[in-house]
Amino acid sequence: MALTAAASAREILTRLHDVMARRLPAQAKLNAVVDVIGTALDSEVCSIYLLREGVLELFATRGLAQEAVHVTTLALGEGLVGTIAANVETLNLDEAATHPDFAYRPETGEERFHSFAGVPIIRRERSVGVLAVQHEEQRRYADVEIEALQTVAMVLSELIANADLIDAAGAPSTRLLPTAASHAPGFKLVDGMAAGVAVFHQPRIVIEHTVAEDTEAERHRVYAAFDKMRDQIERMASQAEFGGGGEHDEVLQTYKMFAYDEGWSRRINEAIDSGLTAEAAIERVQQRTRQRMREIDDPLLRDRMHDLEDLSNRLLRIVSGQLGTAAQMGLRQDSILVARNLGPAELLEYDRRRLKGVVLEEGSLTAHVTIVARAMGVPVLGRVRDVRKLIAEGDLLLLDTTEESLFIRPSQAMQEAFEAKLALSQKRRAAFAQLKNEVPVTRDGQRVTVMVNAGLRDDLAALDLTGADGIGLFRTEFQFLVSATLPQREAQRRLYKDVLDAAGDRPVVFRTVDIGGDKALPYLNHDEEGDEENPAMGWRALRLALDRDGLMKAQARALIEAAAGRTLNVMFPMVSEPWEFDEARALFEAQRSWLSARGKKLPIEIRYGAMLEVPALAEVLDVLLPEIDFLSIGTNDLTQFLFAADRAHPKLALRYDWLSPSILRFIRRVVEQADAAGVPVTVCGEMGGRPLEAMALIGLGIRRLSITPAAVGPIKAMVRSLDHQGVRALVTTLLAEPRTPMRDALTAWAAERSIELA
Repeated sequence: MALTAAASAREILTRLHDVMARRLPAQAKLNAVVDVIGTALDSEVCSIYLLREGVLELFATRGLAQEAVHVTTLALGEGLVGTIAANVETLNLDEAATHPDFAYRPETGEERFHSFAGVPIIRRERSVGVLAVQHEEQRRYADVEIEALQTVAMVLSELIANADLIDAAGAPSTRLLPTAASHAPGFKLVDGMAAGVAVFHQPRIVIEHTVAEDTEAERHRVYAAFDKMRDQIERMASQAEFGGGGEHDEVLQTYKMFAYDEGWSRRINEAIDSGLTAEAAIERVQQRTRQRMREIDDPLLRDRMHDLEDLSNRLLRIVSGQLGTAAQMGLRQDSILVARNLGPAELLEYDRRRLKGVVLEEGSLTAHVTIVARAMGVPVLGRVRDVRKLIAEGDLLLLDTTEESLFIRPSQAMQEAFEAKLALSQKRRAAFAQLKNEVPVTRDGQRVTVMVNAGLRDDLAALDLTGADGIGLFRTEFQFLVSATLPQREAQRRLYKDVLDAAGDRPVVFRTVDIGGDKALPYLNHDEEGDEENPAMGWRALRLALDRDGLMKAQARALIEAAAGRTLNVMFPMVSEPWEFDEARALFEAQRSWLSARGKKLPIEIRYGAMLEVPALAEVLDVLLPEIDFLSIGTNDLTQFLFAADRAHPKLALRYDWLSPSILRFIRRVVEQADAAGVPVTVCGEMGGRPLEAMALIGLGIRRLSITPAAVGPIKAMVRSLDHQGVRALVTTLLAEPRTPMRDALTAWAAERSIELA
């Protein structure tokens, strides 16, 4: 095989362009196309399947039986071809028949062929067909051959569309949008309610010309576009104002890093070398990015790829001259932005007085745009499917991320109900705000400590706004997750000192870095652990930190230096056995001795705690409790480990109730042992931030909660309306004979006694 990347790809494109320029029927052109590609790749088979009437039909082939053309069909997801189209993915197999999705079609005569490679033909982000090659010899196609196939498939999508070979089933939907009121579920990324008209972030740019006539001219167009894009990014970064800095500043620095990434610009240049126009080259690299995003399980890396996608969109608009986004045109009224995804810089372009909310087809809690939106105070609903099919520009939208709902073209009755709920929500927030200076004490005098969870500098303001007793869980990994590189010790020290300064005389519990699993860092080498089938139960949290003790030593030193002259509370996550706690504490003590020997000012005391998230730890509490100063129960991880149920799995998220007797009995056993040892116990996690669940926890003997800032007001209101002894007696009775559903019984008891659970 004599194929050399750019030169041969350009040669193929030139031949294809000649074929399609001829005055031939569409079928004759496709027959010529498969001959060109098959010859260039020295492949015995080359076939084109196109999506028509919902199925993939064999349209042209070199090497398979000609009688199968327009006869062989495959449904989306059926066979190798159907899998490629359905998943918009590439397959490269040395033995096709061993693949689990292989489907044999006897009329094609393909039984003698072993190797198989196929790529999707994509038009406007949808698969409209598949380009496949096969060979008798068992071999995987080389990367350069796959690259050539993908580039050819991109050009084919334009040529096929121009030849009217894609019917309505394969083309982007042209049906009229619905006009009736409708509802779309989503996933809460940033909490809040908002109303406004739908504004699409940007129209899709359709590339009509893919084959370049002058490669050097196309290269200069891309260079000029890169310069203009980088100027825009620098200008936006310098104008971003949040007040006081924060992690969003690091987000923008990471975003700028992508804008100046030489690898990205080199890949675009290579695509131009293959014979593509500037627009097609950018789109080609962007398609490759999207395919990588579909293959990446790591949510953090997926989020970083979204930043690159954002920049690709920006570069494509510049080079094509289609610069008009909703931000540039300006928002004329209260608006809710609709997009597939957004980068942080794009969000910053919008008028914050008019931007009331954001709806995304994708999005995640750790995405850069989510962090920036939270800092801006803009509610965001993510993972709303098919929004462009459901929404038209200018439709009225009602966004309620608390209920994870989007209402489209609401009726008058729906609008009135939404406005009433919004007014009630504002009234409740005002009432909860009035509790800021009130102490959370039950009616019979039991004091409950209510603290907040935090992880960003912006969270620190919640201490004063809510009147919380302190920070019961500061997630130190957030600084690592939003940084493009490993945070230096001095940067860590500054953050920890800022947190302690903001807290004043209120306690702060720092959880050492909890990374790995679903919080992988792109700048750490994960080769040694390989691909984990169960990352939540894998190399993460304290396990990773003890193995990578250099990372933990730097954090220990930063924490100790930041807490000079104060009390430092350190908590280790995911402790499974007492020896892990002992090793972590010894590491911290070694760093304290090292700093002391150099005359550094030290904390007046270091208090060490453990998080109980792994059920196994409960079986050795008698060994652990004498060694620790405090214990925190992490109900989020604990619940998934107790039920062997991934908390992020959509089918399992609501299946297991926090008020299950098994969970409550487990927590009660831990509390009783800790109380007997004189060790304070805090519940950290979403369970403690829900009034009914928090009431049950108090009934178990929990007197310390660490929750989201937004939950502090409702929890204070519940505590102040509660009889402590009464709920303890109730929970004891219910757990002795747990036949009545716990949630129903607790709700009824609270209603009879006017406990505030709103």
